[in-house]
Amino acid sequence: MFDVIIAGCGPTGAMLAAELRLHDVRVLVLEKEARPASSFVRIVSLHIRSLELMAMRGLLDRLLERGRQRPVGGSFAGIPKPTPKGLDSTYDTLLGIPQPLVNQVLEEHAVALGAQVRRGSAVAGVEQDDDGVTVELADGERLRSRYLVGCDGARSTVRKLLGVGFPGEPSRHDTLMGEMEAGVPQEEIAAKVAEIRETTKMLQFGPAGGGSYRVVVSCATLSEDRTATIEDFRRELRTIAGTDFGVHSPRWLSRFGDATRLAERYRTGRVLLAGDAAHIHPPAGGQGLNLGVQDAVNLGWKLAAQVHGRAPETLLDTYHSERHPVAAGVLENTRAQVHLMSGEPGARAVLKLFTELMDLNEVNRFLIEKITALDVRYDLGEGPDLLGRRLRDVELEKGTLYDRLHPGRGAVLDRTGELSVGGWSDRVDLIADPGAALDVPAVLLRPDGHVAWVGEHQRDLDDHLARWFGAQR
Repeated sequence: MFDVIIAGCGPTGAMLAAELRLHDVRVLVLEKEARPASSFVRIVSLHIRSLELMAMRGLLDRLLERGRQRPVGGSFAGIPKPTPKGLDSTYDTLLGIPQPLVNQVLEEHAVALGAQVRRGSAVAGVEQDDDGVTVELADGERLRSRYLVGCDGARSTVRKLLGVGFPGEPSRHDTLMGEMEAGVPQEEIAAKVAEIRETTKMLQFGPAGGGSYRVVVSCATLSEDRTATIEDFRRELRTIAGTDFGVHSPRWLSRFGDATRLAERYRTGRVLLAGDAAHIHPPAGGQGLNLGVQDAVNLGWKLAAQVHGRAPETLLDTYHSERHPVAAGVLENTRAQVHLMSGEPGARAVLKLFTELMDLNEVNRFLIEKITALDVRYDLGEGPDLLGRRLRDVELEKGTLYDRLHPGRGAVLDRTGELSVGGWSDRVDLIADPGAALDVPAVLLRPDGHVAWVGEHQRDLDDHLARWFGAQR
């Protein structure tokens, strides 16, 4: 019997498996695909908060060497603006990287920590009782675990078997994305695309390396099977640009819709949802993968505490209460971006206004912080503004804060030299550093890097340690 079975070994499922293994949870990951996807699949963007999480787990260097860093400015609705000043992070860039490489790094990380991954195993049935969950596979095999997490994508079998509502709007438009070669000079392409993007942001056409171009273009038709052909690209390019630029020799092609949906609940008894199984939205701003990975880091330590019997009574329920509103916010900002990018007369007027407003650094920063999840603040009650927010990678006398967070434990960063973690030392580290670049005496960090307490008094700290990490040994 496993402690947790995870359905789906995409970035969300793999990250969750690794987070659970950091806490010695017995994990099995079921992936319906028999083999990993080709490396020539859509490029994704890892945003600032995700880069921070990767640094917190010692994974950042492995990803940086496989991707390409780009300025984070211009992420909102494709409006070309510089990276705003004053972003509160060491990692103020965007990392473009093929999604299969992200999957590979995270899966290797999970397996190295002891997670088991079974490919070619599709979930077909789910039953739960007071003691655990029975998972039936498509071949009839039945597996038993204490908890199940559905990380199995937008068409989640787990979500459907649970009967969890997935309200929202269906797809109204498709978007084509791919990498291919072109038959006209780059200068000619750039001039034509710049002309078109003055009125609509529904076309992107830029170098992707190796003589290929990355093309993203709005599609006038909907497809149920989500297939894409080079002729689809030629047709839509001729419609929007008056030319197909002689595109040929595709490396990879994909099609996706703009459906916007949010699961009514993230937890049903011993079964939980994360990633695209819990929320889907248009790709505007490139937030989807990031949102799922951040779900996983929020959930992992809470579910581990539940498995080990030391979770405070309501801890696991905070997964829904914290992450559901974050996803709702992402759905709202993508709806806004899609409207701005539509090219309709009213949208063009609003787009022009936004373009002017974003010349103000405060406006530009406000929108980029939304896209990159730097603005997330969980409602942890009354307190300083830092309470509930993530803490940047603070410089310590030796190294940085994130270097100390690789084990995925809680941490007290103490500048006073007077605090202790007492009977919580088996799950919370004390980092006593009077020279830490911190504006407050001390903070309690949860394993996801969010600040759970700010102060300087031991009794107050003990109360918050018990709130988030259960009873002392």
